[in-house]
Amino acid sequence: MGTFFSDRFGSDPVIIADYGAFDVSLIGDLPLFIDPFLLFNSEKPEIPTSRGELIRYLVFLRDKAKKGAVSDALLRAWYCFPKVKQTWLWFSLKENHGTGLGIDFARALHENLHRYFLNLVPSR
Repeated sequence: MGTFFSDRFGSDPVIIADYGAFDVSLIGDLPLFIDPFLLFNSEKPEIPTSRGELIRYLVFLRDKAKKGAVSDALLRAWYCFPKVKQTWLWFSLKENHGTGLGIDFARALHENLHRYFLNLVPSR
């Protein structure tokens, strides 16, 4: 079995890219996740609660960032946003766990979050 869609089905990777798609791995995880910030543009009635929860979480992260460095374990727990296994948003032969955004992203966000959300206040 080939590693990528193009290998398995004999497709030209250039044609796939020109079409605007990507040549997915059929064996490993894909770096996909649902962006929670897209919730702000939703018109679904259940989303306002989620908006408030998202703002409260950003305030929590901002306040932790103000206090300084934390362990990599906390960075992974707070910032890496791993994929939910039950969504199966990718094709995979061996796994359905996600890597999330990674520790480099987590460190950068923690180091800078408090600089950008100075006036962020949780909704009540």
